[in-house]
Amino acid sequence: MKIFSTLYTKVMSWSKHRHAPYYLFCLSFAEAAFFPVPPDVMLAPMALAKPQSAWQFAALTTLASVLGGISGYIIGVIGFNLAQPYIMLWGYESTYLHIEAWFHMWGVWLMCATGFIPIPYILFTIAAGATKISILPFILSSIIGRGARYYLVALLMIWGGERMQKALNTYIDYIGWVFVFLVLIATIFWYNHSFLHLSLF
Repeated sequence: MKIFSTLYTKVMSWSKHRHAPYYLFCLSFAEAAFFPVPPDVMLAPMALAKPQSAWQFAALTTLASVLGGISGYIIGVIGFNLAQPYIMLWGYESTYLHIEAWFHMWGVWLMCATGFIPIPYILFTIAAGATKISILPFILSSIIGRGARYYLVALLMIWGGERMQKALNTYIDYIGWVFVFLVLIATIFWYNHSFLHLSLF
């Protein structure tokens, strides 16, 4: 099934639109505040299409993500009851409870790892607010965690250049399914490891 190649072609057309940076900003903000779709789906092809602007796109994505994260944090502080039905609707209630427990164990340091954990960032931002993590360390660690991820994406696109684009055109469907499989394995490992860790306390 060529699901990923079709999506890739579509996103590449969006990435060349004159309003693409605006769309990227909105998607990055929404992903951190209320919409669990990662901005990488726009950042990567935009950086690939315009490598000379890749660092600016990474900075824009980081800024929007952190601002969205602050909104998610505020939701967690004053409006968790409003967010809870959506968390349940998305099927993330159990995951959210795990994240709350991790915040109690590791505090704000958990935010530094959010860029590389296969769980929607929105769950972390809401949980950080609900568990009353200090706002300034929350912002600083979010910049580190999200920035590391998005600048790495930009770096890979700059490094790959035309070769990356040709390879993606040829192998995107295989890469997509392998990525889905790896995320599934990583998520299962993360949950099992966390459950074992929690059961020891």
